[in-house]
Amino acid sequence: MSGHADFDLFVPSEEHALFARLLRDFVAREVEPQAALHDREERFNHALFRRAGELGLLGVTLDEAYGGAGLDAVAAVQLMEALSTSDPGFALSVLAHAVLFAQNFQVNASEAQRRRVLPHAASGEWIGGMCMTEPGVGTDVLAMATRAAPVEGGYRIDGTKTFITNGGIDDGTLGDVFIVYARSGEREISSFLVEKGMPGFRLGQKWSDKLGMRASFTAELVFDGVVVPDANRIGAPGEGLVHMMRNLEIERLVLAAQSVGIAERCLRVMVGYANERHAFGAPIREHGQIQRYIAETFAEYRAARTYVYDVARRLDLGASGQRVDADGTKLFAAQVGKRAADAAIQVLGGNGYMGEYVVERLWRDAKLLEIGGGTLEAHHKNITKDLSRDPAALLP
Repeated sequence: MSGHADFDLFVPSEEHALFARLLRDFVAREVEPQAALHDREERFNHALFRRAGELGLLGVTLDEAYGGAGLDAVAAVQLMEALSTSDPGFALSVLAHAVLFAQNFQVNASEAQRRRVLPHAASGEWIGGMCMTEPGVGTDVLAMATRAAPVEGGYRIDGTKTFITNGGIDDGTLGDVFIVYARSGEREISSFLVEKGMPGFRLGQKWSDKLGMRASFTAELVFDGVVVPDANRIGAPGEGLVHMMRNLEIERLVLAAQSVGIAERCLRVMVGYANERHAFGAPIREHGQIQRYIAETFAEYRAARTYVYDVARRLDLGASGQRVDADGTKLFAAQVGKRAADAAIQVLGGNGYMGEYVVERLWRDAKLLEIGGGTLEAHHKNITKDLSRDPAALLP
């Protein structure tokens, strides 16, 4: 029994404990002071991103051979949770680079491709992203219109991708490297590495005036006859859908961790405020309406955090077939994060509506997590489909 009592789900090893301390220090000293300004200005903090690379935060799950830390899904969750207590927009840029690009690339690329690309990604020298969504295509990926036509020595890619996090660094500067999914046959999708400087590859419009996640750079990317050499195809022709689905498992888990981070910060803000603010002759924590917001948020936050870390502890970063719980964590946590932010604003009243108290920004940021990386409706569909096919998945 002592072994169970000693086990810490959230910090399962000394490595994780050291990582948690590094994250707390980085967030307090370097992330928090800049968060409000970069949200207000809708500006990506490239210098802070490079600093994250120096600290080893951009290659947490990458093998040490490629400049990474060689850690697991628990560490990836720790990273996203910690950053999102302060600046979910910046966290989203880190996620798009470290998970959607680098972790995805590590699992699916060749050894030669990994050795050429991943050290630059782990250090933050290059900034990467993943291109799936199109102006007319979101969840229905088999309907994508971007084409990859075989040509001598490679493929010609034509099409437009949109809502791409890290699509650019600023209004005139492309990101460096992208995994691009394109149709290479009637019902065949392949994966390609597209790099800045390839003729025909350019930055389209920057998406401005977003509801939230304003510190991440979101853009349209245009592929106008971009010739990609065979050496930049990732995996075999037609494997793109498998690559995409496998990466969605870790993507959805770390997005859920972002929601947990948002819920934690909102809970801390509302508890602090309820202790300090007086109404009707007593601290507002004494009033039943406020107690309900705090208590329910606490219970939901703890439930979501436990679910996310339990799934992370069992997630194999190189495998597939873990979709039901990956979807489950994001389905639950995304709603918990948004409810926590809403409750915090209600507890703070007029102050909660003002930027000074942070929770209005977190409320705006939280909404994306019910949409990006899979909508709530997509999770409903996937979970029901998987459980119906395999009822044993219901068992612990």
